[in-house]
Amino acid sequence: MALANFYLWGAVFHLDGNLHILFFDIGQGDAIFIETPEGHQILIDGGPSKKILEKLMKEMPFWDRTIDLVILSHPEKDHLKGLLHVLNRYKVENVLWTGVLRDTEVFREWQKLLNQEKKREYAREFIAKAGQEIKGGDAKIFILYPFQNLSGKKYKNSNDTSVIAYLIFGKKSFLFTGDATKKTEEKLLEEKFDINSDVLKISHHGSKTSTSKEFLKEVSPEIAVISCGRNNRYGHPDGEVLNRLKKFGIKILRTDQKGDIKVVSNGNDLIY
Repeated sequence: MALANFYLWGAVFHLDGNLHILFFDIGQGDAIFIETPEGHQILIDGGPSKKILEKLMKEMPFWDRTIDLVILSHPEKDHLKGLLHVLNRYKVENVLWTGVLRDTEVFREWQKLLNQEKKREYAREFIAKAGQEIKGGDAKIFILYPFQNLSGKKYKNSNDTSVIAYLIFGKKSFLFTGDATKKTEEKLLEEKFDINSDVLKISHHGSKTSTSKEFLKEVSPEIAVISCGRNNRYGHPDGEVLNRLKKFGIKILRTDQKGDIKVVSNGNDLIY
């Protein structure tokens, strides 16, 4: 099912010529909503609960029940569970994910819903692999990781199978890293990809297992967004990561402090 590229065709609603990216305050998890200047709607992950529906209803017109593309970075509960509610409520046109297997109740429900959607001819399924390009008008998303097709492979911990996506709009770029650890960051650096980005979604909620000094130096972002829950039991974000970001002079935006974080771009500038 993996394709070199595919196009998004969505309905056009409230357009202002800008790219809108919202990092939802979803608790201890990830959920990122993207709306392109042409009105294409993309959701990366759904967080750990039904709260994603409340967030989407505030951003989408009440009569809009279609999402062009859902990207599941990796099938862990804090990224996946909310997508079960999304599939039940919205018509999702396309789903991009790795196809890796997990032995959890949440994952089994995910597989069940995907199969149901296929029977209704919804949620066309694509397996993520480096080299794919997603075109949503003037905004383009390039899949940088995983390097191989991982469909059908089993993992006890799927963090390092995370889909890593690089979005370019005009002169601005955004890097979404899922929960990838330093191990995967090193692999990206070895491939010598151009990952210089204006906005970096910090991996794994600011865990010390991610966001190495070498990786930050290569990405060199203006803004780092950390999605994490208030007073979470993991201690995210880690103090070492925060200090590292500060040493690089990177502006830190955290959902546990600021709530929903919106970044808007006209292709030349960022507003946040």
